[in-house]
Parts: sequence; structure tokens; C-alpha cells
Amino acid sequence: MGGKLLSIGECMVELSQAGEGLLRKGFAGDTFNTAWYARACLPAEWLVDYYTAVGDDPLSTEMLTMMKAAGIGTTAIRRIEGKTPGLYLITLKNGERTFSYWRDTAAAKKLADDPDHLRAAIEGSDVVYFSGITLGILAPGAVDTLLAELRRAKAWGKTVAFDPNIRPRLWPNKDYMLKTIEDGARAATLVLPSFDDETTHFGDKTVADTVARYKALGVENVAVKNGAEGATISFGTSEQAYVPAVAATNVVDTTSAGDSFNGAFLSRLVCGVAPAEAAAYGASVASVVIGHHGALISPGLLPG
Repeated sequence: MGGKLLSIGECMVELSQAGEGLLRKGFAGDTFNTAWYARACLPAEWLVDYYTAVGDDPLSTEMLTMMKAAGIGTTAIRRIEGKTPGLYLITLKNGERTFSYWRDTAAAKKLADDPDHLRAAIEGSDVVYFSGITLGILAPGAVDTLLAELRRAKAWGKTVAFDPNIRPRLWPNKDYMLKTIEDGARAATLVLPSFDDETTHFGDKTVADTVARYKALGVENVAVKNGAEGATISFGTSEQAYVPAVAATNVVDTTSAGDSFNGAFLSRLVCGVAPAEAAAYGASVASVVIGHHGALISPGLLPG
């Protein structure tokens, strides 16, 4: 039995070093990366759609073409006259990656400006995924609009999955950032935090602290990612389960480790696989992804 997963957020133009002063162009973004891996791992009877706003420029058209070629639905994506996508540049120095962003006027910042369009896309989906970056790029009024629709989806019994993905540079101040992240969690049925983010910004001392804090916000299901230390799963009233990481043969690029885990984890979870088993599959996918350059790798390289 199939269904539809809708991922909401921002896909950006990615420029990376290609040698000899040249740059390589691609498209990526946290929620799009998760949609990519969910599509790669889900059976054909499941649909994966992306929800954002793009411009009417050639780069936006190229981005949509790439999404369609990957089997990701684009019919819900709004095109805004005179706008363009956001862009980021990856710089490598001594093997370390740094990122420079140009997104202040990106079309995606207006993704929640048409409430009726947003509601229709969410109503037509079975699973809805969003992130802290999705919230961080929006104006406060648009955040309220999006969270109201996600709360409605949760009340209808839909699966609403949220990765806090905390990026301080997107937010005007820490207090608003943390409050909005908590509001995002309250709208979700499943939260997928990374422990390094949670300990840095919320001050959690242990993974158990992170689980307890989100449970106290009314989140039914929590899966805490902790890099090489594995993941901790707490679903409903069941005992917490620890799922070990899968060691990568050669770590090349960790950019999409969490995004790929999320997509693979959700792909198994929505098909009825037990949470711990779904997390183990997510760990195996992430271990392959970090062994290759770039946020998006060929689906043919992923474990079955």
C-alpha cells in the first residue's frame, strides 16, 4: 500500500570547487536531500513531492527539471515572478569545508505566503517532513502559517516529521530560535534531532536529556542522531532503543549524513518496519553517503 511523502523547505543552487579555478554547479538543501533519499529508498507505490517556492529564471527551471528526473513531484511548487533560488558556495581548505550563503531574497522565503496552496499540498499527503531550516528562512508570520497547518495535519492523524537542524545564522536571536524550534517540535509526531545541535544550543548533557525534553513538549516519537555514537529511538511508551552507527569505509563528505539517515529511516518507517530496524537501515545508508562527495549520491550506490 502506497502513500505520499511531502517534504517542505528550501532547495538551493550549490557551487563547489572543481579545480583550476572552476566551480561545479548542483542543487541541494536539507529537506530536499531527505526527499531525495526517501525517493531512492521507498517502493514505487509511494510518491515523494517537494514543496517550496522558486523563481521564474533559468536556474529555477533547471532545478525543477532535476527534481522531476529524480522522480520527485514538483506540482505543488510555486513559481514567483522576478525571484531566484538561494545559492551557497562550498570552499575547501586543508580538507575542511566552509559555506558562504546568498539567500536573503530567495524565492523559498515565500513558500508559506499562500496559505490555501500550502494547506492543499499538506492535505494531499500522508507524511509531512520539515526542518528548523524551513522555519529559519521564513518571516515570523509565515512561520505561524506553516506551523498552524502542520498542527492541523497532526490533529488529522498524519505523520509529521521534524528535524530541528539548528543553524543560528538564520535566526535574529537565540531566544526566538529556540522558542520556534520548540514550536516546530510541538507540531510534529516525530522529531529527529542531532545530539551535537541539542547539546550546543539547548544545553542537553546526555541523549536521554534530549529525548526527555522533546517528550515533555508532547512529541510522541523521538530519534536522536549522534554521529559515530549511533542513534537512540524512543517511540510511544516503549523502552528507549540504541541503534549503533555503521562504520564508513572511508569518510569523504559528511554534508548529508543526517539528511540521508532521515530519508532512509522514514522510507522504512512508513512501510511498517519497526523503528529500531528502520533506524539501522538509515545508519547503513548514511554510512554509504558519507563515503562519497556531495550531498546527493546515485541511488544505485545505496544498500537495498
